[in-house]
Amino acid sequence: QAQLVESGGGLVQAGGSLRLSCAASGRTYYAMGWFRQAPGKEREFVATISWGVGHTYYADSVKGRFTISRDNGANTMYLQMHTLKAEDTAIYFCAAGARSPISISYYKAESRYAYWGQGTQVTVAS
Repeated sequence: QAQLVESGGGLVQAGGSLRLSCAASGRTYYAMGWFRQAPGKEREFVATISWGVGHTYYADSVKGRFTISRDNGANTMYLQMHTLKAEDTAIYFCAAGARSPISISYYKAESRYAYWGQGTQVTVAS
């Protein structure tokens, strides 16, 4: 049974850093990604990474500040977040997909993911 478990959320001051983790189990995934949902807003794409080669794709709003990575041996994906802003406050969700597309940008769409974690809260105090 596919399972994704996020951890690492919390409260941080603006300008600070935080690292999120997503432990994956149950099956093989082609790609994994991070999405976030702020209060009163729709869930939005943050970043995605292919499990094998490690190709990445980021939302413009986080480029240069966030880094997505994975540890294949530990079956864990990470999101290192730097220079956090108040607008980064959201519930962050881990997601996984099993299809192998031509480009990793395929996985910027929420509908492309088959499996989701429960989410972890990130709050950035200004």
